[in-house]
Amino acid sequence: MGLTRKGKAPPDTTATLVKPAETSIKHTPTPNHTTASSEPTAKAVRISAGPTPVRHPVPLEARIGSIHFNQRLGLEREKEARVFGGGRTFFHIENWTLIGVLLKYGLRLLGLTARGKRNARAIRLTHNRVALARLPAAFEGYRILHVSDPHLDMADDIPHALIEAVRGVDYDICVFTGDFRGKTHGDFSRAIDGLRRVRTHLKHEVYAVLGNHDSLGMAPEIEALGIRVLLNEHVQLRRGGQDAGLYLAGIDDPHYYRADNFDKTAGNIPAGAVSILLAHSPEVYRHAAFANFDLMLCGHTHGGQICLPGGLPLLLNADCPRQFCVGRWRFRDMQGYTSTGSGACVLDVRFNCPPEITLHTLQRS
Repeated sequence: MGLTRKGKAPPDTTATLVKPAETSIKHTPTPNHTTASSEPTAKAVRISAGPTPVRHPVPLEARIGSIHFNQRLGLEREKEARVFGGGRTFFHIENWTLIGVLLKYGLRLLGLTARGKRNARAIRLTHNRVALARLPAAFEGYRILHVSDPHLDMADDIPHALIEAVRGVDYDICVFTGDFRGKTHGDFSRAIDGLRRVRTHLKHEVYAVLGNHDSLGMAPEIEALGIRVLLNEHVQLRRGGQDAGLYLAGIDDPHYYRADNFDKTAGNIPAGAVSILLAHSPEVYRHAAFANFDLMLCGHTHGGQICLPGGLPLLLNADCPRQFCVGRWRFRDMQGYTSTGSGACVLDVRFNCPPEITLHTLQRS
């Protein structure tokens, strides 16, 4: 592209919509442990890439960047439950308690609540093949299980539904693209407990980024479960015991907290290396493309969650063109995938928009 990884995003240009992916579904164990706190500190935390916890030597503040760390905490204290203002969109339906109550009683009057809940538990497995010209030979056929927006504390049976969905799926790593909690504020212990249950059924390494529903204080709790949270950071992936030039990066929430820092996230990734970005929302697709990422995996939109027949969403809650809000897409040289999510928020229902987990298979083109 002729740009360095630290290049800033210039004005918008053309985007190409790629036809949506196919479908299907599939287990195995690892860690345990934790209790939920409320507010993060800048101290180092324990993480684990598997059953055995390891010590992360770097404090949270240094990992995310001090400016974004303080910005994140300030917004969590003052604005996390606001309906209007803040973030990349002005209106935040997830914070409007009244509309949730009205919709809940409306569905009950129409007799649609039970059906909507059944729909929300019918998590499908979607297959997506990603062709990358510079993919190292060692990573041919590499499989990434992508889970987004589980909102694990919305109901007691949600973790079980997700466990059943991942059972029997073969993959090399698992990634979460944020929104573990149902609300955007308050206690997150039930979400962490739900994630602990799910984690025991996930094999291999697991990585995650935080979403707009997640507090920064959740990061140490998530990492105590053996899930590495990427806070404007990147890691080099290995296969067959070799460093093979494939990088996985993750930014902090770009939607509400706007705590994403592309310079810090991508600045030290070698030029020419294949790199994959985890982001909660697709709204920063241009920034990601001009930072030279090859693939961007995200969620946030739920695909609309409640859609008209044919899958036409009533609301996507993202400040970007619709073609980036569901399924496969491409922008310039970067491919992307926006998951419809495995959970639901505001209301624990779905209509004409099935929940999903996605298995991305990397191939050399």
